[in-house]
Amino acid sequence: MSPLVNETTGPQAVLSARGLRRDFAGFTAVRHVDLDVHHGKIHALIGPNGAGKTTVFNLLTKFLAPTAGSIELLGRDITKTSPAAVARMGLVRSFQISAIFPHLSVLDNVRVALQRPGGLGTQFWRPLSALDRLTPRAQELLAMVGLADDRHRLAGDLSYGRKRVLEIATTLALDPKVLLLDEPMAGMGHEDVSTVSDIIRSVAKDRAVLMVEHNLTVVADLCDWITVLQHGDIIAAGDYATVSADERVRVAYMGTEEA
Repeated sequence: MSPLVNETTGPQAVLSARGLRRDFAGFTAVRHVDLDVHHGKIHALIGPNGAGKTTVFNLLTKFLAPTAGSIELLGRDITKTSPAAVARMGLVRSFQISAIFPHLSVLDNVRVALQRPGGLGTQFWRPLSALDRLTPRAQELLAMVGLADDRHRLAGDLSYGRKRVLEIATTLALDPKVLLLDEPMAGMGHEDVSTVSDIIRSVAKDRAVLMVEHNLTVVADLCDWITVLQHGDIIAAGDYATVSADERVRVAYMGTEEA
């Protein structure tokens, strides 16, 4: 997909939020959040525990309705759009907990994910052989994320890090225009972190990526733009050099002083 372009201001964000707010029984989890995620860029959402990062993700993907504010995807207002409709438009999310079918093979996990874009989304009564025409694309996706040699293994037998890689492959099977990754490196060893970083960098060439991530080394190396949340408010935004030099960020997130 080509990025949206405004003739006077250049590329427009493919996913935007303005004045986003969410209240829970008198508690405000997110307030006044403005966010722009651009095609071909990796955008990180960081902050201490309880900062509101997951709430923002839930608002953007419509798992929660905002108390106030608006959200646009690909130039369309999706503030009141259903989660399923938003996903069909190309906004796809992964979760902190790996979501795979452990008793299916790695290949079949991806073939199942390809059912909807392949036109088989409601044909669950058909035998698994009905998915055979999806095999070439599934193998392409597995090769893209380095799982080609594991395609016949049971997904449940993969290491934790490889399960997360498989989840990225199944997410890519939906051909997202905007990919939201919720702590993709959580619980991974150094080798898996490096592998997943390379995968994210590669897939971001053709889509926008917004990720919640606690590993600041990864954020510094991988992300083009960073938004920092604290107590539901944005306290800083910019590239890593900018936000890491901000005293509010250093106190709230990096622990250089006692909060």
